[in-house]
Amino acid sequence: MNKPVLLESGLVIDGSGGPSWPGDVLLSGDRIVAMGEGLRTRLPQGMTIEDIEVVDCRGKVIAPGFIDVHTHDDAIVLHGPECLPKVSQGITTVVTGNCGISLAPYAVPQSKPPLTLLGADSFRHASMASYRDAVTQAQPALNVAALVGHTTLRFAAMQSLDRPANADEAAHMAALLDASMAEGAHGMSSGLFYEEAFPAPAEEVTALARVVARHGGVYATHLRSEMAAILEAMHEAGDTAFNAGVPLVISHHKCAGPDNWDRTLETLPLVDALARRQEISMDVYPYVAGSTVLREDLVDGVIDVMLTWSDPHPEVTGRMLSDIAAEWGVTQQEACLRLKPGGACYFQMKEEDVERVIAHPRTMIGSDGLPHDRHPHPRLWGAFPRVFARYWRERRLFSLEQAVHKMTGLTARNMRIAERGLLRVGQMADVVVFDPQTIRDTATYDKPHGVSEGITQVFVNGVCAYRGDEARVLARAGRMLTRAGGVEAALR
Repeated sequence: MNKPVLLESGLVIDGSGGPSWPGDVLLSGDRIVAMGEGLRTRLPQGMTIEDIEVVDCRGKVIAPGFIDVHTHDDAIVLHGPECLPKVSQGITTVVTGNCGISLAPYAVPQSKPPLTLLGADSFRHASMASYRDAVTQAQPALNVAALVGHTTLRFAAMQSLDRPANADEAAHMAALLDASMAEGAHGMSSGLFYEEAFPAPAEEVTALARVVARHGGVYATHLRSEMAAILEAMHEAGDTAFNAGVPLVISHHKCAGPDNWDRTLETLPLVDALARRQEISMDVYPYVAGSTVLREDLVDGVIDVMLTWSDPHPEVTGRMLSDIAAEWGVTQQEACLRLKPGGACYFQMKEEDVERVIAHPRTMIGSDGLPHDRHPHPRLWGAFPRVFARYWRERRLFSLEQAVHKMTGLTARNMRIAERGLLRVGQMADVVVFDPQTIRDTATYDKPHGVSEGITQVFVNGVCAYRGDEARVLARAGRMLTRAGGVEAALR
């Protein structure tokens, strides 16, 4: 067992959104065992100060480990289990399987994977149990909570994805989802925006969401449209979740494209209206640029587009599409076609819209980083510290306690993550210590691989996984989390 750790004389922010207070937090084994002031004078029975590692937290915040509610880390936790981009931000748990794409349940080692968000040659897990075992074997530095992707289910059950599922295919998808939920998945995600799922009608998704509801899970969706038809897409998502009886999470809520700027003045009241009849929340990343695969319908000749990768032309990675098109003497859409398959950052949001969404009380923080991109969006390395630096310290959109709540307690509650997200005696010892005055992101669009500043220490299941003064992962003590009763498959 690890030596107990006393985090002493810090500002304790417990993740609930309530007031902070000065005090101490004592970790022993994988649990929080005591909280209060002056703990060194009243340690648990049988424990002496000589037995304990004391960490001076004066001037620092002691908070629950951050939960990244929207990731595409499904494969990287297996192939790059140190997960430095996330742990260095104070993230102790990632939610995988977003936007309809999950590694399980779909085993096709030699086949083309669904989209390219999760990297190539990773779809080897015919069941959620297989994926869980792979995470256990890999021993990542942080915890993993998995969603099942609707698009992945379509790939597993259908020969052609350009139409709705027929009755037999729908039954096959439901059976796969039912088994995955029984094996610990936290819910289902959809990516109706993408061509592999766009032909699926709301009825197909609702039937699957009812399976999720039976298991007490959640439904997260990348809306069918985040542009002109966003209100219609939000109503569709709301009705799908309501009719299925499942909580709804709107993924990376945004109003994309100049013609839709300021429409958060319409979308956020709609969220509030839906909340009067059903459980609903959102997640957001703190940037005006999104990032996904190259699509010519997203290239309008107005917004900036930066290449994150291109298979046929890897030499242009990190460059602006407009510059590439000018150099080639073609339109931006023609350049986009020549560069595919590839990925890009699309500077398609307005800062005021981002601020309205991030300040909304139902909004959680997610990075939506793409770890397999050659030149990734800076959100992969910097999303969480950026919230503190820009939107709390600079813009003062919310209190420090509310900022932490959006990354911890709110996320744990909405995503059905047991025993995490709050500092409470008996809770799992996922804890981050940071300096509220210096915490900031260093990753930029030009130099996206930047370790954030101001993170002092990160504990995962009671083990010190990261120290800011060393800027490296020190230990891998993460676990695969399952929804059912908080049962966990520990990584030993």
